[in-house]
Amino acid sequence: MTPFTALRFASLLFLASCTPLTPPESGAAVRTDPPAEAFSEDLTRRTFRYFWDTTDTERCLAPDRWPSNPFSSIAATGFALTAYGIGAERGYVSRPDAAARTRDCLRFYWTAPQGPQAEGVAGHKGFFYHFLKNDDGTRRGNTELSTVDTSLLLGGVLFAQSYFDRDNPVEREIRDLAEKIYRRVDWTFVQRENSTIPSGNGGSGKAIAMGWYPERGNGGDFGTHDWVGYNEGMLVYVLAAGSPTHPVGKDAWDTGWAADLEKDWGSFYGYEHLQFEPLFGHQYSHVWVDFRGIRDAFMARKGIDYFENSRRATLSQRAYGIDNPNDWIGYSGDLWGWTASDGPTAAANGRLVNGKPRTFMGYSARGASSHRVVDDGTIVPTAAGGSVAFAPEVTIPALMSMRDAYGDMLYAQYGFKDAFNPSYTFVDAGSRSGSIDPVKGWVAHDYLGIDQGPILAMMENHRTGLVWKVMRKNPHIRRGLERLGFSGGWLSGTR
Repeated sequence: MTPFTALRFASLLFLASCTPLTPPESGAAVRTDPPAEAFSEDLTRRTFRYFWDTTDTERCLAPDRWPSNPFSSIAATGFALTAYGIGAERGYVSRPDAAARTRDCLRFYWTAPQGPQAEGVAGHKGFFYHFLKNDDGTRRGNTELSTVDTSLLLGGVLFAQSYFDRDNPVEREIRDLAEKIYRRVDWTFVQRENSTIPSGNGGSGKAIAMGWYPERGNGGDFGTHDWVGYNEGMLVYVLAAGSPTHPVGKDAWDTGWAADLEKDWGSFYGYEHLQFEPLFGHQYSHVWVDFRGIRDAFMARKGIDYFENSRRATLSQRAYGIDNPNDWIGYSGDLWGWTASDGPTAAANGRLVNGKPRTFMGYSARGASSHRVVDDGTIVPTAAGGSVAFAPEVTIPALMSMRDAYGDMLYAQYGFKDAFNPSYTFVDAGSRSGSIDPVKGWVAHDYLGIDQGPILAMMENHRTGLVWKVMRKNPHIRRGLERLGFSGGWLSGTR
């Protein structure tokens, strides 16, 4: 990052000091103005329709992206399962219709073929491949057996288990299928001790691997990276520890994800927190787990919780946008947000923006922290949208400003398209992934399922706390958190 000038640093410290660190209780009566509430409702409805309209009902394959729809993402399907309950609760669809859709979805994932072969299966050992083919729901190409994407799918599965709690045949079947899908996952299979290849990112023999590839080596291998250090992998360990059939021990957490969190701790624009550049790392686990008031040993030492950590990460990104140290076009306190997204292209690399030669990217994990900045002028709506529950006072105005600035170029049938870049006005360079306006810049063609899910779920957590309230009832979530050493708050019966 460009070094601060004394004036910049002073102004940013003032900004940090003026921003309240204790958010309003999500799900309580949140004061809001009528335009913001109307926008929140419109965004919620549109984003719900993405999952309801585009998810294949025969095989429950939520599209990774739309309208291009090259394949399905199991993570997007986890968000779809969560969306169905939100839609029923808000009256967008009837509860019986949402329950029937959910039941059919869980039937598919329970009966989808599993096995060690490289083709013709959807997963192995209870896990699923990251991407599935649209025509039959089996592994697409050489995509990995993904521990985190399976966890995001299971977030939706367990939400369905706890949300659909009525005593009728469809909802009873939902609960039974969800239990069987979760119990089938063998979390010990993906621990590093089962691989002959040492971890490439500091993991130990107890850390959980990111993925498995059946065609590599003798009997497959786990690649070179584990879930180690602060990132979106927290949910992986909560679910792995909570398993009633194939759990990992607390040593997986202690020697893996949480082994050296201190190296990730730092200050960025006046906010001390665990650093991770793209905001998805601060959002995904929080969609289903209410981290307010509960702490593990590390956060107890720091005197905050992981919710507050994500709030600080959100506010520091906004402060980075206000400062705009790299002089991109359009950045402000109302136009900001960086996470994984599509981008315009690399075709215009070297073009000048505000007098500086620039490098542009396609799909990439953009973000800003004290460790590094990955920023090519592309702003991503889900960065703010997935953080609504953490900092609604800055994220909702940002989303409204994006809508107002770009209209239906960016905010259309299913809410926000993936990303936009006000600096990329190079019509002659073109872009295969979006449209270019010579004044407003580049806007992505597609909606992305893993963008839409956090926007919908975290907006609902802000407005009513629905997903968090439902998941606090799930015994597997509670068991996993307690086994990892979390305590306090609602785990102690005080929330």
